[in-house]
Amino acid sequence: MYKYKSLLQGCVPLRRNFVTVAKKTEFSNVLLVVPRKPSRLTPRRLMATEYVGGIGKYGNVLVIGGILGFVGISAYLYKNDLITLGLSPDKNSVAKPLTNDTPSTAEDAEAKTTAAATAEQKEAASATTQAADQTDSGAAAVTAVFPEHVPYVIVGAGTAAFAAFRAIRSNDPKAKVLVIGQEEYNPYMRPPLSKEFWFSKEKEAIANLRFTQWNGKERSILFEPDSFYCDPTELSERENGGVAIMKGHKVVSLDVHSKTVTLDDGKEVKYDKCLLATGGTPRNLPAFRKAGEEVKKRITLFRNIKDFLALDDITQTAKSIVIIGGGFLGSELACALGRRGKETGMKVTQVFPEKGNMARVLPEYLSKWTMKKVKHEGVDVISNVFLKSAGYDKSEEKVVVRLNDGRQLLADHVVVAVGLKPNVELAKTSGLEIDDDLGGYRVNAELEARSSVFVAGDAACFYDIKLGRRRVEHHDHAVVSGRLAGENMTGAKKPYWHQSMFWSDLGPEVGYEAIGIVDASLPTVGVFAKATPKDTPKAVVEATGESIRSESESVATATPPAATTKAPVAPVAAEDYGKGVVFYLKNNMVVGVVLWNVFNKMSIARKVIKEGKEYSDLSDLAKLFNIHEVPE
Repeated sequence: MYKYKSLLQGCVPLRRNFVTVAKKTEFSNVLLVVPRKPSRLTPRRLMATEYVGGIGKYGNVLVIGGILGFVGISAYLYKNDLITLGLSPDKNSVAKPLTNDTPSTAEDAEAKTTAAATAEQKEAASATTQAADQTDSGAAAVTAVFPEHVPYVIVGAGTAAFAAFRAIRSNDPKAKVLVIGQEEYNPYMRPPLSKEFWFSKEKEAIANLRFTQWNGKERSILFEPDSFYCDPTELSERENGGVAIMKGHKVVSLDVHSKTVTLDDGKEVKYDKCLLATGGTPRNLPAFRKAGEEVKKRITLFRNIKDFLALDDITQTAKSIVIIGGGFLGSELACALGRRGKETGMKVTQVFPEKGNMARVLPEYLSKWTMKKVKHEGVDVISNVFLKSAGYDKSEEKVVVRLNDGRQLLADHVVVAVGLKPNVELAKTSGLEIDDDLGGYRVNAELEARSSVFVAGDAACFYDIKLGRRRVEHHDHAVVSGRLAGENMTGAKKPYWHQSMFWSDLGPEVGYEAIGIVDASLPTVGVFAKATPKDTPKAVVEATGESIRSESESVATATPPAATTKAPVAPVAAEDYGKGVVFYLKNNMVVGVVLWNVFNKMSIARKVIKEGKEYSDLSDLAKLFNIHEVPE
């Protein structure tokens, strides 16, 4: 009998160790209940003697079996790192908790923290190894970020794209939109690149894509911050939808039958509705296309943020710049660089074939007046000439610009601003129709080119229900057409009827806004008055706080009276065109309006065009714009 006493007494230390470790251990698959303190039934030396004294022969078997079972369970738990026998617990071997209860001791907390950290390190190491394996195998990381299907796909990431996805999300709050753009920036506004950016003195702000408005206030060129957009990998799983931007990629194919776009890396994305907001590419001239590399690397086809940053850097040290083109962009850049030239000594020359600046838009008298304004900014303007050829002078390390009248201009750098050609390459794979006269994808009044395929912005040749088929390359048109396309992609079925406007600023003192068909070949009637210091772009920005002038959502505040006119009125000339209004006529109806240093009246001009009436006296019509009013 007493031989069992010694055996049981030897188990007491083992049992105590088991109880201690079990208290510190929570098993994930086993429910183990151990009292915190030994109960009265816990075997001790005296109790073992008293308990075993009368067990009988069958009791011997039970005791031995119990001991063997206890040893077996202990061995299993020890093997699986759930307990340690007679040793300090291994902190890295503590079992994972069944619940998230707070540890009862500092030792327990440390054990769990250490175990969690070890697990995270192993997981991170595993992820690093997998990433390395993918890199070694040549897997392209960028191809993995696209979802296979997105309800709304927008090709292009400019102003039209921004207006479209904003309209889509407004009408369909849980919409998922994927925007694919070639630039490395989120959607941004282009007008400041040729206007306010050049007059901002804060270089750090410019580097952060911020500019100073005419009223002195600073703002970002980006429409929305990075936080507005989600990563393409998250788009499919977002319960409330969102907008994802895929930057630095080009769509090379569009299959309208399978509703699939193919990217330049081979990735395919299926869509329910697709918008082409591909914009345009700056036109170049044959003389520069045929020139050598030394000339080409000194040429800027000005269009985007990258072009601005490069030209801004070049003009910090350049001694001579030649600008080819007398339209909106060329004239705005000429004024901006002319002012910089006054500070740095840089010579700025502007060359174009027309009689004056913006001669294709403004009547001749106003175009020539504008040319005087540009010259006043320090620009040497050469009109009525063509570019004949271009070369490179090695000794001077300058570009040689040869004109058709025999003159040669030497320049450190040349800026080409001769218009845009719409990006319509996808027509080859999609079968979409291109307009032979105006260029761009032909769309109906709802901006739809084919079933579920829409076009907006510079690339859209649309049917204007008031003015006929048109293609427009301006900021406000991108806003209007992008918004309309987005609404129609969500089922609105609205026609294009809202006339967009455009504007141009020749520095902070002279600017104009226009709407409709503004073509210098049409008959025009101009009414002007003397300007005041408050009749400038700078003044209107100071009053409104907004430099990006867009009247797309405004409502007319005055209605012109209906009447009949017998014949167009001749343009009114003046020595100083301080402020005024110019009407463009077609079939005795006003089809276009230019507001010269007259601001916040675009809603009235829009209403005039929309009504399509004839007027007996356009001077009376001009009174609606309050050009003779003296601002307070």
